[in-house]
Amino acid sequence: MSIRVVVADDQEIVRTGLAMILDAQPGIEVVGQAADGRAAVALARELRPDVCLFDIRMPELDGIEATRLLAGPDVADPPAVVVITTFDLDEYVYAALRAGARGFLVKDAGAGLLTQAVHAAANGDALIAPSITARLLRAFAVGGPTAAPRQPVEPLTEREEQVLRTVASGRTNNEIADELHITLSTVKSHVASLMAKIGARNRVEVAIWAYETERTGGPGRIPPDGADRRRPKV
Repeated sequence: MSIRVVVADDQEIVRTGLAMILDAQPGIEVVGQAADGRAAVALARELRPDVCLFDIRMPELDGIEATRLLAGPDVADPPAVVVITTFDLDEYVYAALRAGARGFLVKDAGAGLLTQAVHAAANGDALIAPSITARLLRAFAVGGPTAAPRQPVEPLTEREEQVLRTVASGRTNNEIADELHITLSTVKSHVASLMAKIGARNRVEVAIWAYETERTGGPGRIPPDGADRRRPKV
């Protein structure tokens, strides 16, 4: 079945372009378009798409609030939301991720990355533009809310901390499996366990939690360049 997508952007030429790119991809169907956040929320609630692609800056209701209304912590069965912005240091990106966005891209990401982001979101994963993953998450984690991050319901194992660092560094499951020399199914099991222990709903929230705990010296500390070069034994 095709992945059903709603696209929202206040610029008609951008909105139309995004819709044309996605409609041209096999397995993706744009089922609705909106020019402002309020209309986007109403359309998403009516059509129940698999993925919503929202611009951050929109009239009536911005992409952050639209994301929170559709995919916030208290929303049951939320759709996957991917936010897209003009600038990779947009001050609202961190808030959008905290509001429930499953990933984000910059508008010059290209058709390939856009398609990957939609597929990842529909599959319950998250995709953040690789060029800005570690740098941008670190910048917004440092400049974001100062409240202490929630503690895990159970202590993380050593392996879970290793997986946590790689998730926060933007690695895919396949890359994590290769880096840590474990199977793909084992990676998925560790990621699921991590999410359950820290109360995260997706990989973006796992990454945010890792960067927030880094500020307090907790588990999941990220090396300066956002990469964990250690090769632990299985």
